[in-house]
Amino acid sequence: MPNPLIQKRKNIDTFNLEPGRILAKKYQVVSRLGSGWEGEVYKIREIGTNIERAAKLFFPHRNIKNKASDAYARKLHRLRECPIVIQYHTRETITYCSVPLTVLISEYVEGELLSDYLARFPGKRLHLFQGIHLLHALAAGLECIHHLGEYHGDLHSDNIIVRRLGLSYELKLMDFFHWNRARKENMNDDICDLVRIFYDAIGGRARYSRQPKEIKSICCGLKRSLILKKFRTAGALRVHLETQAWS
Repeated sequence: MPNPLIQKRKNIDTFNLEPGRILAKKYQVVSRLGSGWEGEVYKIREIGTNIERAAKLFFPHRNIKNKASDAYARKLHRLRECPIVIQYHTRETITYCSVPLTVLISEYVEGELLSDYLARFPGKRLHLFQGIHLLHALAAGLECIHHLGEYHGDLHSDNIIVRRLGLSYELKLMDFFHWNRARKENMNDDICDLVRIFYDAIGGRARYSRQPKEIKSICCGLKRSLILKKFRTAGALRVHLETQAWS
């Protein structure tokens, strides 16, 4: 029978690494950036160079035989040419409470979560044309991902990092769903999620009835069938935004 103590240790649901802790004799913990179903992400600093990185630590019971971490690393590597994707660097192994943990090291991205970014605006919503620029950046980023036969799978305002530059947005995506190769349904989910993010960012249901027809032609009342009939790909959505005439 399995040792209950070992089993309990494997079912770790938080690490709570303190600032200053050393990982793999190479990195120093700076702060925790966030947590999710499969692990936690920390801001770290490479010892010797002082270069800041991000480290994703996987909960052992969510990463049996490194299936989750390996799939995630391979997915990031396949998408390394997509500017909207965080760049993966390497994999490390550390020990936590006598349990080996897999750690993925990637670039650290300055910025803020889209949810926090929106919260700073009056009414927690963007001006229409700010929203259009946000949607265009997301559509262009997803177009690259889909072109490479991949998808995100769980897009929402808490896994998009915003870096605002002039009239455009520089964005990075986190927390890819990574278990399967993309099917058309997965890519369709991404497209509908983009439209939903845009809809919410410009005021959601409370403002929708007062939006101009050009905005309603994008949101399609959030009806999935209408959205996918109009925008069969992320690229089609991008082109629509670039060519739409405004009254």
